[in-house]
Amino acid sequence: MTDRPKLTTSAGAPWPNNQDSLSAGKRGPVLMQDYQLIEKLAHQNRERIPERTVHAKGWGAHGKLVITGDISKYTKAKALQPGAETPMIARFSTVAGEQGAADHERDVRGFALKFYTEDGNWDMVGNNTPVFFVRDPYKFPDFIHTQKRHPKTNMRSPTAMWDFWSLSPEALHQVTILMSDRGLPQSPMHMNGYGSHTYSFWNDAGERYWVKFHFKTQQGHTFYTNAEAEQVIGKTREGYQERLFNTIEGGDYPRWKFQVQIMPEADAEKTAYNPFDLTKVWPHSEYPPIDVGYFELNRNADNYFTEIENAAFSPSNIVPGISWSPDKMLQARIFSYADAHRHRLGTHYETIPVNRPRCPVHHYHRDGEMNMYGGLASGNENAYYEPNSYNGALEDRSATEPPLRIDGDAARYDHTEYDDYLQVRELYAKVMNDDERARLHGNMGGAMVGVPTEIVERWFGHLKQVDPRYEAGVRAEWEKQSRDAGYDPNALPITGATPQTTKGDSAHGLPGMSHAAE
Repeated sequence: MTDRPKLTTSAGAPWPNNQDSLSAGKRGPVLMQDYQLIEKLAHQNRERIPERTVHAKGWGAHGKLVITGDISKYTKAKALQPGAETPMIARFSTVAGEQGAADHERDVRGFALKFYTEDGNWDMVGNNTPVFFVRDPYKFPDFIHTQKRHPKTNMRSPTAMWDFWSLSPEALHQVTILMSDRGLPQSPMHMNGYGSHTYSFWNDAGERYWVKFHFKTQQGHTFYTNAEAEQVIGKTREGYQERLFNTIEGGDYPRWKFQVQIMPEADAEKTAYNPFDLTKVWPHSEYPPIDVGYFELNRNADNYFTEIENAAFSPSNIVPGISWSPDKMLQARIFSYADAHRHRLGTHYETIPVNRPRCPVHHYHRDGEMNMYGGLASGNENAYYEPNSYNGALEDRSATEPPLRIDGDAARYDHTEYDDYLQVRELYAKVMNDDERARLHGNMGGAMVGVPTEIVERWFGHLKQVDPRYEAGVRAEWEKQSRDAGYDPNALPITGATPQTTKGDSAHGLPGMSHAAE
């Protein structure tokens, strides 16, 4: 018989019996001295950590980033030099649903990548869309509240969602993408990823360039209609996990083409749009995508909890040659993501193996939760502060990036002064074909069923400014689907403090049909 390891306590002592509790007699109560019983129950009570506030439901795998192009004139980042190959891990996710939510809900998908470079971890934390719902971080908590459960009904509220969006026309771009075919990809392998924000590159000469990151699926774009997704969810709530895991386990490794858009630093003052506005894209005709390489996912996690659930991605993790921009949302995320991890996983969450850099790490952080390294920046116990005379770690001035040139006085600038219709008009009228527009009309009209008429009419006003066909098409679907569901579309007033709720089709993933849109 094959030798098997001996069962022990968590302290390493051999344990003789894992079947029977220690009790006072055959029919008597268990004893408090049965330490291993207490230990097992206590550990079970603590097996779950807080789920992410957003992006709670996720799927991931390990892989590699391979650089085949040459962008060395733009960046000194070692992981982006020709021929470089860097180990990585990816996590995809839905935004609004809890951990038990169905995978195939209409929602934005998170697209988070961690690259273990020789200069430390570089995290790219984006979505499967190139834009977002809001451009100012002041509005992010409010937006997320509309996507979560109503405090009284404990159900997702279509009224809250459409009320917020109809009062925030900057959301038009993202909502149009969400309600289009791209809002329900069939699997993680069949969607693009974007850094979404504007970042920056800098090179050895101290020159800065603004950059947008794109990761284009090589498996093709495939999507489900709401009705098709409903059928899938009726059979499995884990469709994304099954397809990603089984695809990699079967040796069919998915790939994404890695591209960047590059903007010279001075061009930021010349564009008709704000290049740091998260609700806008850079037209490809002005800044064509440049091929850089690809990433491939080729290994599943051995333990989902330790490698995927514990994975912590943050835009604060950059390396020399890559940096940030004046994007207001990005600036806020630099703080908020790392802070969320400190709350969820512990102060020293980056010592957890999946988050641990593959290069030497030296710093002067001390004590606190998850301190598994002693807190020493060198082998000398006296070097626990800086500056010191005991050979502790020193700063590396070669990693200093060029100054971030920012003009303007400190003030609270009105973010509503921008044009929120032009780029949506281009997407609707020039990028989408008739079939895609028809599906967009149906998805959006259906998602507003049961929403008070005053809010719906406000939203229609925005659609009409984009394109009269957009407003007419969604209005027709809203009226039809409202009547099919037993609602009079002209008789749903805003009543009281509790939003209207509607019966739902959970496949849609959006509140309002028991559904919602990290």
